Amino acid sequence: MADHINPNRRKHLKGSATTLGLILLLGKADIAWGATILGVRVWPSEDYTRITLESDNALKVSHQILTGPDRLVVDVTGLQLNPTLRDLVAKVKPNDPYVSQIRVGQFQPNVVRLVFDLKEPIKPQLFTLEPVAEYKFRSVFDLYPTTPPDPLMQLVRSSAKKEQALEKKNEEDLIAQFAHRQDAPAAQAIPAPKDTAASPRFKRLITIALDPGHGGEDPGAIGARGSYEKNIVLSIAKRLNNKIENEPNMRSFMTRDGDYFVPLHTRVRKARQVGADLFVSIHADAFIQPHARGASVFALSQQGATSTTARWMANKENASDLIGGINIKTTDNQVAHLLLDMSTTAQIKDSVQVGSAVLQRIGGFAALHKPKVEQAGFAVLRAPDIPSILVETAFISNPKEEAKLNDEAYQEQIAEAILLGIKDYFAKNPPVARRSAA
Repeated sequence: MADHINPNRRKHLKGSATTLGLILLLGKADIAWGATILGVRVWPSEDYTRITLESDNALKVSHQILTGPDRLVVDVTGLQLNPTLRDLVAKVKPNDPYVSQIRVGQFQPNVVRLVFDLKEPIKPQLFTLEPVAEYKFRSVFDLYPTTPPDPLMQLVRSSAKKEQALEKKNEEDLIAQFAHRQDAPAAQAIPAPKDTAASPRFKRLITIALDPGHGGEDPGAIGARGSYEKNIVLSIAKRLNNKIENEPNMRSFMTRDGDYFVPLHTRVRKARQVGADLFVSIHADAFIQPHARGASVFALSQQGATSTTARWMANKENASDLIGGINIKTTDNQVAHLLLDMSTTAQIKDSVQVGSAVLQRIGGFAALHKPKVEQAGFAVLRAPDIPSILVETAFISNPKEEAKLNDEAYQEQIAEAILLGIKDYFAKNPPVARRSAA
């Protein structure tokens, strides 16, 4: 029967069979070379929401923004829907500022589509991170608001609440004072608090920028018992924040107040935006030797580290951006390099002074790794016009100190010691005098 087939027809069939075979071969190659989703994570914050897909191979991703309603559509080629990817739907929290829900489906045989239903218009940044530390390939979707939140306005709102609370307390104290006066006429009116230059609203409030290290994709150091540095330092920072807010002449600003990643240069930029008088970065680091112990305080160095340990820690902390994940294609990277090249001798001198005051207070109840402030090239300490210190509250790599770091009483002691050290420093170095001298 085949002998009766036209030669041209036979040639066409042969070519078709070859093409079909090639398609099947490519199909098998896609299956063999396609990526598998290993983990999905969502990190909401006021600054932005980050969605991360971790896979064993790099993903091929395309996206488009649609309106009416607002949504981000992401297509991932060479991927089969699996239960891990389906879990992304349940990762969205009701308090996410920018994402209301995520829908996931097999759009085509070899394409998975993700639809992000948005609460407001966003500016997305999509990029891929190469394997680093414990992570494989990561596809990162950063959803930024079209109008970024202003750190200064956040601080102003916080200060306004504090002022209202102080005024309410003053009125309550005044009422209590008159209530206990036996000789006060019953019908005497209680005078209103005088709004003078001495009133809290006109006081020069000292602004402290608190910087809990790591966060989000970057867990920081991990203790033998599984404690994450990012969680411990956030807890300590919140305790310190509350203590500062209870001081009549101080106010506090936190570079992060939840579990999300903030690039190193963004932390510095935020502190400068709010006009901070002091920058305090809080950590609980690890070392290659598990017996390393004691709290430390660091300042910036322009001339190399003061010890091998200081150099090792600075290199480790400066790698935070690699682990947490920054988009190196953005213009912010240029700003980062410009900012991190700036520093001043006066800033370093002030930093060592405030660091010494804090270290002395911590040494009153805790073991110290070194008896004096150490110095190294920490990127997060490079604000040229703000005294900046990095406090290592203890070594999380030491099992005994890891247990202390998880103890609420120790966290309170550390927070109180940092506050007392700050107050000691500003008692001798008022911020107005320091800035006018500069």
